Amino acid sequence: MHDSPAPNSGAPGSDSPITIRLDDFLKFCGLVGTGGQAKVLIQNGEVQVNGQVETRRRKQLVPGDVVELLGERFEVEATE
Repeated sequence: MHDSPAPNSGAPGSDSPITIRLDDFLKFCGLVGTGGQAKVLIQNGEVQVNGQVETRRRKQLVPGDVVELLGERFEVEATE
């Protein structure tokens, strides 16, 4: 499994969770080159989040979520 940090964080001093959209996460990890490629893979049901097929490209991921694509697993991690 690859560990990949989430590039977005909540507002400083707030309790808002750290999140990243699924399509942005795929781009961030280098699994796709464009948002269009991410959209096709997600809408075709080729991406799983926490073991379930996810077809919403704007699905908000949080630290601890596991994304699977093309036989590889990536865990969302927070960065400071």
